[in-house]
Amino acid sequence: MKTNQKNWKVKLLTEDWIVVLAASLILLLAIVVPAVMPKMPKTLLTTKAWLDAGYMFLFLLLVTYLTSAVLKKPLKGIFLSFLFIYALALGSNVLASIPAIKEIGLESVFFSVILGLVISNIFGVPNWLKPAIQSEFYIKIGIITLGSTILFGEVMKAGAYGLAQSLVVVLVVWNFAFWLARRMKVDDEMATMLASGVSICGVSAAIATCGVIEGDNKKLSTVISLVLVVAIPMMYLLPWLSNLMGLSPDVAGAWLGGTIDTTGAVAAAGTMLGEQAAQTAIIVKSSQNVLLGIAAFLIALYWTYKGEERQEKPTLKIIWDRFPKFVVGFILASLVFSIFFSIESAKEVGKITKGFSNTLFSIAFVCIGLETRFKEIFSKENRQPAKAFIAAQGFNIVVTLIVSYVLFGIIQPMFQ
Repeated sequence: MKTNQKNWKVKLLTEDWIVVLAASLILLLAIVVPAVMPKMPKTLLTTKAWLDAGYMFLFLLLVTYLTSAVLKKPLKGIFLSFLFIYALALGSNVLASIPAIKEIGLESVFFSVILGLVISNIFGVPNWLKPAIQSEFYIKIGIITLGSTILFGEVMKAGAYGLAQSLVVVLVVWNFAFWLARRMKVDDEMATMLASGVSICGVSAAIATCGVIEGDNKKLSTVISLVLVVAIPMMYLLPWLSNLMGLSPDVAGAWLGGTIDTTGAVAAAGTMLGEQAAQTAIIVKSSQNVLLGIAAFLIALYWTYKGEERQEKPTLKIIWDRFPKFVVGFILASLVFSIFFSIESAKEVGKITKGFSNTLFSIAFVCIGLETRFKEIFSKENRQPAKAFIAAQGFNIVVTLIVSYVLFGIIQPMFQ
């Protein structure tokens, strides 16, 4: 009996479960006492804005310290490291809120990555800055809290076509990307993460896939960096091409939502084409986010049968052990808010949790920038994965455009 209790305790004290617990407590606070939830200010021109920034810092610092202590990670140096990373994320948020920059469509995560990349690639990352660089940790909590904003009823009601597009595109693009990567001599592990990053929903899909296949974090970092590096030019190129081709707002929005790999970049790109395009883009991207849990399960199933452990019998326990628990948290958050809350109440809480998620993503993207070295991404070792990713993304752009045009340009108008 004691042995079983010990085993359960060991399993629950892993980072994946601690992340779910931390995110659940944050969601509970947002529901029960929303007034205590911190908000990231968009300017630093008032005393209140500075107080808000300080409160958000202390709140996230406490979360970082508590989770690190439970996981028995070193606590030394976290304060100074996190303070610097948070300052960069705060600066990114303020920069993105400048009217001239906001009009262009550049978002806070864009500046977060850029600032991190500049430090990493020009100055180098000093040892004192390393303790709080935990990009996966912040992204996982951010994804779970973001789950509270994805309401199945709304997605199904407003996005039946978006869901249909997501199913077709994810299936076709994932298989093509994996096949192409293997043809280009990319190993199975990298090819699987790469295919998920291109076809499903970018960074979160790559992280979920890495958890499923128990992948190499160095390879994951390369895939994440490729996702972000390619997403930035796409954010501006696709709206320009949409105007050039004279696409309707719905077709253009569906195209952007199905191809650009970060939700924030999708929203920014869609806004460049107007409110209708932005709405359709976000619905399609939300549909892909909904598919994350299903995709993670199927990848777990596939990897158990075809992955490196081919001799291992693919039991439900093995699949469950491989399945990323933060994806479980994301699905449960979405289900709870979809089933037990009215749409109005869910949206009210969602405003708080979405702002919190965006802050975590900004911090995570600073960390990703700090972890990314262009010399390593485009090194001889990673040249083939980079070529495979860019080629697969090109295929994704073409396929998604065709599917978007058929569903939103031909079929949808017939039933309106």
